[in-house]
Amino acid sequence: MSGRTEATTIVNAPMDLVWDMTNDLESWPNLFTEYAKVEILHREGDTVRFRLTMHPDENGSAHSWVSERTADPRARTVKARRVESHAFDYMNLFWRYRQVDEGVEMTWVQEFHVNEAMSYGDEDMANHLKKNTAIQMAAVKQRIEEAAQRT
Repeated sequence: MSGRTEATTIVNAPMDLVWDMTNDLESWPNLFTEYAKVEILHREGDTVRFRLTMHPDENGSAHSWVSERTADPRARTVKARRVESHAFDYMNLFWRYRQVDEGVEMTWVQEFHVNEAMSYGDEDMANHLKKNTAIQMAAVKQRIEEAAQRT
């Protein structure tokens, strides 16, 4: 069994701004509310390997993991995967950007399987990710739209 989530939002901003801001990994702590730090480990062409560190949780634990993202600027898509993560056997992500009348339709897809050693399963994780994705998409949308108004 595996889990999958998909979420879409429309960002009222130019495509280039949406693309640039969401693919500027170093600025993610200012774009997303959950990330405290991004460390770039390796960059080759459109592929970036990086470590994400979250803000500490209620117990003071700051979770981190290594991911790899490959952006395709011509297709306006990004494929990503967690390289290092104890909670998942795998976590693959796909971002799609599409121009629509209202702005840019941005879709995030997450496909994963929770490691059997965890105290929760794919369904629990999917529910958590759905809630968190809604929060993060709203924050990203707001910050990009604010930036669009300043330009």
